[in-house]
Amino acid sequence: MAKIDVVNLGGEKVGSLELAEEVFGAINEDLLWEAVRHYRAGQRAGTHATKNKKLVSGAGRKLWRQKGTGRARVGSIRSPLWRHGGTVHGPQPRSYDYQFPRKKLLGALRSALAAKFADGKLVVVESLELGEPKTKAFRQTLDKLNAGKTALLVESSGNNNLHLSSRNLNGVELVAGNQVHPYHLLRYESAIFARPALEKLQDSLKASAPRDPSARKTGASRGSRQRRDAEVA
Repeated sequence: MAKIDVVNLGGEKVGSLELAEEVFGAINEDLLWEAVRHYRAGQRAGTHATKNKKLVSGAGRKLWRQKGTGRARVGSIRSPLWRHGGTVHGPQPRSYDYQFPRKKLLGALRSALAAKFADGKLVVVESLELGEPKTKAFRQTLDKLNAGKTALLVESSGNNNLHLSSRNLNGVELVAGNQVHPYHLLRYESAIFARPALEKLQDSLKASAPRDPSARKTGASRGSRQRRDAEVA
């Protein structure tokens, strides 16, 4: 089982935290791609719209008689073939969101955490409690934690001073522990977790992780042997 150092806001090591193999083990890049695609699709406004033949301005009368003029037949000045005419099959307002299985989302979140840990960009802080809301002082704190240019802050409970200190920093985002998405972890250079937030998230992801197929098979065979022994007896 891997371990990660736990530091204080000054960047000094104050302990360590064991990381579950079920959460910080394998990295599924295909699953990460699917999760990011789903998240970005849900963020699209979908407000684009074009005017069709019905919506563009112009009279609806027939411009000239059907036959006998030597010209091509035409029914309306709003025809898509004409300048300022309607648009055929143009985009209309719609939602780009679609259903994404929860098991796949949780699997992508485990992969994102494992990738951050493998890259050495996962930082665990004993506590993110601040004495006062000071943006400049908090920027210095992030520098001590080697946060880089962009950072994701994850806190388990409401922390008003942390919110006020980080909201005006470019490239810094604060999210609750139960709202972390794989897109957040991949978007920012480093991820800074409060220890309670990471422990709670790890327990939740560990409980939802699939069991080892070999263990299930071993358990099934053991149960079969027990039933056979009972029948013989």
